[in-house]
Amino acid sequence: MAAIQHVDRDGDDRAHATVSFVASETAGNGATPFDVDQIATELSICKSRLGEATSDPELQGVEIPISVDGVPGRREKRSLCLPPEYTAAHPGRGEHPYKDLRMRRNSALNNGTADAGGVTPGGEPPTSTPEGGARQSAIAEEQAFLDLVTARRDRLTEHLQVELSSEALDALELARQRMLRQQYEELQRAREGLVFGRLDGLDGTVRHVGRVGLRNDGEDSEPLLVDWRAPAARPFYTATAVDPQGQARRRHVRTTGSTVVGVDDEPLDGSMTAELVGEGALLAALDQRRTGVMSTAISTLQREQDDIIRARATGPLVVQGGPGTGKTVVALHRVAYLLFTYRKMAEQAVLVLGPSPRFLQYIGQVLPALGETAVVSATCDTLLADIRVGRDESRLLAEIKGRALWQPALEGYVASLLPGPRELKLRWEGDFYVIDAATVAQALASAVQGRPYHRARAAFAEQLHHLLADAVAEQRETLMNEMEEGFEDILARVDKGMEHDHRPLRTSTGSDVDGLLSEEEIEHLHTRIAENTTIARFVEALWPTLDAETLLGDLLSDRALLARIAPQLSPEELTAVAAEPAPWASSDIPLLDALADLLGDVDAPQPQGEFIADHARRQRGWVYGHVVVDEAQELSEMQWQMVLRRCPSRSITAVGDIDQAEAAHRHTSWAQAVRAAFGDRWTAAALTICYRTPREVMDLTEPVLKKAGSHNAPPRAVRSSGIAPWELMITPAELVGAAAQAVRQLQQRWQGGMVGVIAPADRVAELRAVLSDVPVLTATQSKGLEWDATLLIDPQGIAAEPRGWNGLYVALTRCTQELGQLILTR
Repeated sequence: MAAIQHVDRDGDDRAHATVSFVASETAGNGATPFDVDQIATELSICKSRLGEATSDPELQGVEIPISVDGVPGRREKRSLCLPPEYTAAHPGRGEHPYKDLRMRRNSALNNGTADAGGVTPGGEPPTSTPEGGARQSAIAEEQAFLDLVTARRDRLTEHLQVELSSEALDALELARQRMLRQQYEELQRAREGLVFGRLDGLDGTVRHVGRVGLRNDGEDSEPLLVDWRAPAARPFYTATAVDPQGQARRRHVRTTGSTVVGVDDEPLDGSMTAELVGEGALLAALDQRRTGVMSTAISTLQREQDDIIRARATGPLVVQGGPGTGKTVVALHRVAYLLFTYRKMAEQAVLVLGPSPRFLQYIGQVLPALGETAVVSATCDTLLADIRVGRDESRLLAEIKGRALWQPALEGYVASLLPGPRELKLRWEGDFYVIDAATVAQALASAVQGRPYHRARAAFAEQLHHLLADAVAEQRETLMNEMEEGFEDILARVDKGMEHDHRPLRTSTGSDVDGLLSEEEIEHLHTRIAENTTIARFVEALWPTLDAETLLGDLLSDRALLARIAPQLSPEELTAVAAEPAPWASSDIPLLDALADLLGDVDAPQPQGEFIADHARRQRGWVYGHVVVDEAQELSEMQWQMVLRRCPSRSITAVGDIDQAEAAHRHTSWAQAVRAAFGDRWTAAALTICYRTPREVMDLTEPVLKKAGSHNAPPRAVRSSGIAPWELMITPAELVGAAAQAVRQLQQRWQGGMVGVIAPADRVAELRAVLSDVPVLTATQSKGLEWDATLLIDPQGIAAEPRGWNGLYVALTRCTQELGQLILTR
């Protein structure tokens, strides 16, 4: 019997946990055959995270029997077994030592970040574990630094208050006070999220990044906190594992007020392993594996991510990434890279479209400060600031109203509302003036070209004012010519009489001489016409102001009008659309956006807010420098039109998994999904390495994908949880009881972690009634969430739902460790 022992120490020789295991020819205690080299690697992960906060007696001196009779080439089912005396002392434990040793990867409800507290929303390990100890140590370290810079900021704020309390006596002092006040206000704004990042250089330097730059006392002192806009902070936003830019690690620090609540590390050059926490710890653990396959996988992962982050932003880039490939984080790092690399893009802002508010909150963690000044985050439903979705709708209606046919249909509808060419008769100062139909037609064609409805009206009104002014001037000239013939004799006699009048003559110009209006007089007349309310009412009657909401509401409720503008719709589809209730549904938002764009603003929007992102957020017609779309597979063809409207340059990054599509549209490939928007002018990229979902689970997905009509191979899983997915056959009558028992067992095995339940939509209500302490969701609702363990109920029932095989693919891949399935016998 051979024993291997791992011991971690530091300078003060405090107590540290030890982990040992014994290789024996008989595992004993029901152990499953296990490869010794693999378990050594797994234990080294645990060992690498042991620190001063992890002297857990439960981990000290634990012996774990391991069988060594594995058959080469066979994928072995792995399990750790604790000795009888340990399981006797801890009832309910020992069934699965991944629970007892807490050798769990981070759950991704919070995308792998480490949180403060014993049980976190993301299923973080308790502080008594090695992983939890490293997390607490990192949080404590960053808390100490936050306390230091907060105190420094407060001292500076007090000093500035004193300086600003004195009265400025001259212009120089006034200018100085303006500068001091700006500094004071910036320090005040930095009370929330003062510190949000840290860079550990390869040369041993450590720089913290925050909202403002701070120095210690003394003009020549080293920076205490680097301003995020400074060149020294650039690697925090632009470094990658392929191009670390002299950095060994990037750390994201999340705070609430003056408290550090989370830390997440990203290894950049592979030199750090034992001190990483959060997502970085997961990647480091993968890299520690003793197989060449693993190191190759990490290299592939880093290269794929780097290629996407640094890809040119000259056209649409569509990134396919399956579960656990890190596509969302890569997309947000791409935003940071682009904003720092292309400064003009920052001047236009970047739009990030996410699937839900939860995703939008995550942006603040990955893009702190930068996300507030140059990034606008929204969902497709919230892109129109004053419109709210008020109801759900059927998949049938969502699919109908998501089709690309609505764009040309609405264009034709708005064009039909334009006034036609006809003779116009206007009254000015008691006289009528006629503008012939041909001239009106020419003015209409000129005004409409390339302009939305209301801007075209403004252009037409401007031309109409000039035409009327010209008509008034021409009519005056005609009258003067007619009068001239009758007055010639009179004027001659008057001139002859004036030969004997020696009074000075009055000098005259313009119409005083010949009755014609000068250019200045015509311009003045034009101004008077443009400001005249009667003329404005005439234009409004000819070309009325329209409201997008009213217009769309009238259109969608008028079956005959729908049939005229959208003849592609079948009679049944026309009836279904016209029968919808009044509140707006999600699929109405793109139609409203299209109409609002075709109508245009009546008045030019005024900039509001301090940052460029504030201006962009409040203007529907803002043109962005770049757009990032997450979960892009869910967008309808009309939602893609919303994206194009906001970025006509087509500088777009779209990430998603076409095989997880659950929207009502019928696309099964990216080519189908984006053809209406991009045609063939887009670039495809892929993330092929799955580093979160266990290999044991991913092995189940290929046949499901084939039934979903997928053209893709599932991503290559590079992590094994050691837990084979299990199934339990039950009858429908046994469902509630079996589900409750299975959840209790999973909760026992994953104490301190998270358990989730996924079921068909028609069974969710009854299960929620008895499973009140765990989330019970449909497959659609579970998208983007991950738990340590997932209980999947009635997979065949999920597959029978609309897009059911895609939904089943989502449901299967929500766990980071253990998957259980309750199969209903029918």
